Amino acid sequence: MFTKILIANRGEIACRVILTARKMGIKTVAVYSEADRDSRHVELADEAVLIGPPASRESYLVADKIIAACKQTGAQAVHPGYGFLSENAGFAKRVEEEGIVFIGPKHYSIAAMGDKIESKKLAGAAGVNCIPGVNDAIDTPEQAVEIAKGIGYPVMIKASAGGGGKGLRVAFNDKEALEGFTSCKNEARNSFGDDRVFIEKFVEEPRHIEIQLIGDSQGNVLYLNERECSIQRRHQKVIEEAPSPFISDETRQAMGEQAVALAKAVKYQSAGTVEFVVGKDQSFYFLEMNTRLQVEHPVTECITGLDLVELMIRVAAGEPLPLTQADVKRDGWAMECRINAEDPFRNFLPSTGRLVKFQPPLETMFASDVSKWYGVRVDTGVQDGGEIPMYYDSMIAKLIVHGKDRSEAIAKMRDALNGFVIRGVSSNIPFQAALLAHPKFVAGDFNTGFIAENYGKGFRAEDVPHTDIEFLVALAAFVNRRYLSRSKAITGQLEGHELRIGDDFVVVTVGQEGNGTSYPLRFTEFDDKARSGRIEVRDRCYEIHSDSKFGQVRMSGTCNGVYFCAQVERGTPKKPLAIRVIHNGTQLDVMVLLPRAAELHALMPYKAPPDMSRYVLSPMPGLLVEVAVTPGQKVVAGERVAVIEAMKMENVLFATADGVVGKLLAAKGDSLAVDQPIVEFV
Repeated sequence: MFTKILIANRGEIACRVILTARKMGIKTVAVYSEADRDSRHVELADEAVLIGPPASRESYLVADKIIAACKQTGAQAVHPGYGFLSENAGFAKRVEEEGIVFIGPKHYSIAAMGDKIESKKLAGAAGVNCIPGVNDAIDTPEQAVEIAKGIGYPVMIKASAGGGGKGLRVAFNDKEALEGFTSCKNEARNSFGDDRVFIEKFVEEPRHIEIQLIGDSQGNVLYLNERECSIQRRHQKVIEEAPSPFISDETRQAMGEQAVALAKAVKYQSAGTVEFVVGKDQSFYFLEMNTRLQVEHPVTECITGLDLVELMIRVAAGEPLPLTQADVKRDGWAMECRINAEDPFRNFLPSTGRLVKFQPPLETMFASDVSKWYGVRVDTGVQDGGEIPMYYDSMIAKLIVHGKDRSEAIAKMRDALNGFVIRGVSSNIPFQAALLAHPKFVAGDFNTGFIAENYGKGFRAEDVPHTDIEFLVALAAFVNRRYLSRSKAITGQLEGHELRIGDDFVVVTVGQEGNGTSYPLRFTEFDDKARSGRIEVRDRCYEIHSDSKFGQVRMSGTCNGVYFCAQVERGTPKKPLAIRVIHNGTQLDVMVLLPRAAELHALMPYKAPPDMSRYVLSPMPGLLVEVAVTPGQKVVAGERVAVIEAMKMENVLFATADGVVGKLLAAKGDSLAVDQPIVEFV
């Protein structure tokens, strides 16, 4: 067994590998860019080596620097994690040639499966079901359109070296095929250094189901059940679960056996995943093979009781697999939500900056510890006060739950999301909460088009309907009453003028456009020492008890005898007198007022924000990579104005109305803040 390994990655997955290595008594070496100097993975590792500037192409993607770090520290093996160099056959070969063990498949297996064109041919030869398409690289947009017409729309345009949703477009007509081909080629060249693109038929209403494999150097390959990964947005997975609520035992076995046949055909060692697209009739087709550990591997770990990172390390050290196919368990139901730094209410644009507060829910399961199940686990590479840089992907954490069945897993996940406190950057937690509450998701009735169909016009606050708004109102009033009780207890108050607290209040919701809804309420009981109160809101009664302390954002307790977890805080940056309540994805900003104060508040004029319609604003922090207009130019609505790059994705800004360009307020290469003006129209 190795005594020291280097993790050629960053963030959450680097921390995950370090934890298993520590359990196995193996020393670890972290590598980091200048942007990651204070990152969690650097703190967790036994040693750390600086490998370059923030940009991936100058640090994490430079094989020479990784190999030099191995030699400098005496690391005997390299774990590549996922992304970056994890599926780079050239890197795996270089590592092996330098006498260092690559904790992953052999370079020839990566080469065979990493090329999506060649992998289709190999899969077909191994007896794996394949999708109709043209598996040869396409040279021109015009050629792409002709091929797409031949296959029949819709088609999928994919980069041969693609992955993680990069270099992939779905086209429904000639125009989309033409534009999609060019975008795929550019994204593939920038992300992978390989701009080959191919086209295949897009299966409508498909499910994305993948089989987890593990193979050893003795030729043994096992399949560790499946993962359901159909809940995707723009081809990026959002929620994953294991097992799938859709496929039968017969389909599971057939998919597993085909996946194993493909792995054996390329002499596969280590962990890997074969992805299938599955039709409504449970017909399935090979999509691609990921020759690495997957982001969503924890859900498989939960239902099988296996540490996949440990198995990867042991297999790389030459050990045989410690189990047979008959030993593979399927116990309970696991789910994973990817918690990303993005604003779901602004079309999921990246949100970078400092994590002013980062308080994950209480963990009862832990990465690398296979002794504890049926709980909550958080895999993350960040910590309170850390930075979310714009150079890498947007993942903050992975929230994993394990239940006895699917309904219990959903309930645990909703509760865990309620207790996940993130401030300083926006996160997709409200969106995750809405998905988990959607009747079709709860029923297991969905496919890869689920998010596009249900949230095609974007995600709005109204898309998270709370079943009991009065509960949130009562909670805000309860917290406010506790603060008033503390104020009343302050000594030295002027005699005869002490703070008096009545029982009647009005809670007013604070909207974007002036006054909101009013909720008259009355405290029929309140005991500050017992931290309990009985509140009547309109025609409903709420008996609340909570031992949560002042200043804590996360608040838990019981309401009418039923457990709850919510987030409550006083004051927001734009509303210092408001109380914010967050529960089940709904955010409610309110003011708790005396009845007379509520009357006066209703008379307050509304101050409208300034009109910024003449400007094109940066919707997110990022790098301005292109300005497509010049002063004096006439622009029509929908015309391309600028391109911003953030978190490895290009975002094109379009004119919202016809106009003439007045001034350019930013130049190519500028780092932009959110809502920073780029172009002014006259």
